Amino acid sequence: MAIKVPGKRYGKRLQHSKVFGHGGAHGKRSGYADLLITPLVDMFVIIVLFLIANFSATGEVLMMTKDIQLPEAVNVAEVEMHPVVMVSGDQVSVSGTIVGRVEDFSKDEYLNIPALEEKLRDMKKQFEDLHAMANDDANTFKGDINIQAHKDVEYAIIKRVMFSCATAGYNNINFAVMTVAPSDGGATAAATH
Repeated sequence: MAIKVPGKRYGKRLQHSKVFGHGGAHGKRSGYADLLITPLVDMFVIIVLFLIANFSATGEVLMMTKDIQLPEAVNVAEVEMHPVVMVSGDQVSVSGTIVGRVEDFSKDEYLNIPALEEKLRDMKKQFEDLHAMANDDANTFKGDINIQAHKDVEYAIIKRVMFSCATAGYNNINFAVMTVAPSDGGATAAATH
């Protein structure tokens, strides 16, 4: 290794530049490029932090599907994280699990939906068991639930869903609606009591 004269030394990239180094007049370029890892890692950390902050701030509570068109309302409250009962024109589901078809419920004369009631009772028991094991007395079961129903579903089906929720212990029922401001036509999802 040769001995170099003391003085200013530039990094590998600047050493081959026309301005600072001895390069620029070379006829052939090197196929080897240094990859600077530190700025790359910094960039990815910033992107990940941005995505985490963005997703946690929005807090998507309702899953919007093409089968369900929500009714519109002006006076609403912000949607909170609770179990969601989805009622489309074809089926009723709880947190993604289908409990029955709307067609079958319109034929029955009973006021409750047994499969829905059973699923909600299981969810309530899981909630209570989880908080009992954690000795968490501050977060007791409050019986909150969100109903996300298509705007053209018959009232008789909605009534049966509400009755099943109430008999399973979910007495604080919120309906998911599209918020419409009186002045503009923009719409966002919200809940009404």
